[in-house]
This record gives sequence, structure tokens and C-alpha cells, in this order.
Amino acid sequence: MTLLYDWLIGPFADFAFMRRALVACLALALGGGPVGVFLVLRRMSLIGDTMAHSVLPGAALGFMLAGLSLPAMSLGGFFAGLAVALASGLVSRYTPLKEDASFAAFFMISLAIGVLLVSTHGSSVDLIHVLFGSILGVDDPSLLLMAGVATVSLLLFTLIYRGLVAECFDPAFLRALGGRGGVFHTLFLVLVVLNMVSGFQALGTLMSVGLMMLPATAVRFWVRQVWSAICLATAVAFLSGYVGLVLSYRFNLPSGPAIVLVAGGFYLMSLFCGPRDGLLSHLWRRSHLQS
Repeated sequence: MTLLYDWLIGPFADFAFMRRALVACLALALGGGPVGVFLVLRRMSLIGDTMAHSVLPGAALGFMLAGLSLPAMSLGGFFAGLAVALASGLVSRYTPLKEDASFAAFFMISLAIGVLLVSTHGSSVDLIHVLFGSILGVDDPSLLLMAGVATVSLLLFTLIYRGLVAECFDPAFLRALGGRGGVFHTLFLVLVVLNMVSGFQALGTLMSVGLMMLPATAVRFWVRQVWSAICLATAVAFLSGYVGLVLSYRFNLPSGPAIVLVAGGFYLMSLFCGPRDGLLSHLWRRSHLQS
């Protein structure tokens, strides 16, 4: 019993930075769980990765102006991500180019600009901090930002949930009822950008999307309803954060990659063992029908 306590609870009971990191994982899970599920439903999973990198030039500009200042980097990242989202939407609306292709083009431009700005106006340590984050170094202002983003995300999802679901599954029906699918789509992109900005403070632009997308893709093999997928994805994201923090503490591993790899382990387990079209379930049904 003492061994279990030392392993599972001891790091958080003994060290304040571990408790702050765990609270950060909870806030990221609450905000990112619903976002990831709807990204999967809308077949925008790779666009989520694009949006994560699109905040980099704004964060880099904030870093140039104010150093490692949370408000400056967050505001810069938010406006940069929002600009990429709106520009990609306009390009896909008024040209033959599809939305995923326009996102990919702006993503490459944004990533190159961001890395160039940080590299020329900072050190390699600064670049690593922006790209990979430091969840063990999360302070109180960062926690307040994450908690605020999670609260806004949950409240806004409560208001637009039914419209988002209708826009995902039957946009023609929504238009026939006079619904504004474009408004729901725009609000959803704002939520994506907000959660990317919140996540990059802890996990960096390269890792924040992992905690958002891997649980959302994993739960697809377990549940059917949207609301249950959101609840399960949020739980898996938080559990990935908890297990990743414990492993990083016990084995001296980088915390961000450890968290994302644990989430990746949940995805691989779901891929093989999930009752909804998992590989083992598919093979069992196939052998049962052949026999």
C-alpha cells in the first residue's frame, strides 16, 4: 500500500509543481476533449495539427516584444491562429482550393515564419520552450489562462452543441431550417485556436495537439454517441496527463512527450481492442462468419 502511495500519489503530495502540472492537464482535458471529438467528426484531424502550428508566429512576435510574457505570447498566438483560420476559410470559399489544402499552405508559411522569428531573436532554449513547452514549469498565471479557456470552451459548447452536431452530420438539413452553419463553423474554429493557445503554454505548439487528438481518435473505437465520446475523450486526456506525469517523474523523462506517448498508447490499445471496429473485433467477426 505504501508503495502504491509513493508511486501514484507521492509526487503530487510532495511537490507543488507536480500539482500545478496535474491541474494544467485537467484544464487542457476539459477544454480540448470536446474540441478533439468535433475535429474528428468533421474530418478535420490534420487541420487541428495545422492550427497548433499556426499560433507560432504570433507567439514568436509576442516573445520578441515582451520576452517570455504569458499575455503577449497568448494574445499574439490567438490572433495569428485566428488569422490563419479565417484566411484559409476565405480561400476555400472563393477559390476551387479545398479547406484542408489552404490550411496546409498557410500552416507551412506560419511555421516557417515563427521558427525564423524565434531563432533570430532568441536562443535555442527559447525555441525549444516555444515548440515543446514546459508543463512542469507552469505557473499560476498560466493555470488561470488554461482554466479560463476551459471554462469559456465548455460554456460555448453548451450553447452551440446542437448546431455543431447538426452541421457535422446533416448540414443540408440545418440550412433548410434556416440555421447558420457558417456561424457555428467560425465559433468552432475560435474554440480550436483558444485551446491551442492554452495548450502551447504547457506542451508547446508541437505537442499540444497530441493531447487533443489522440484521445478523441481513441474513443471512436468504444462509443457511438457524441456526448459519450466527449466525456470519454476528456477522461482519457486527463488520465494520459496523470500517467505521463508519474512516468516522467519516476523515470526522469521529458513530461510533454511522456504525456502524449501515453495518449498514443491508449489509441493503439483502442485500435486493437476497441469493440467498435477495432482490429481484433473485426478479425473475430470475420472468422465467426467464415465458420
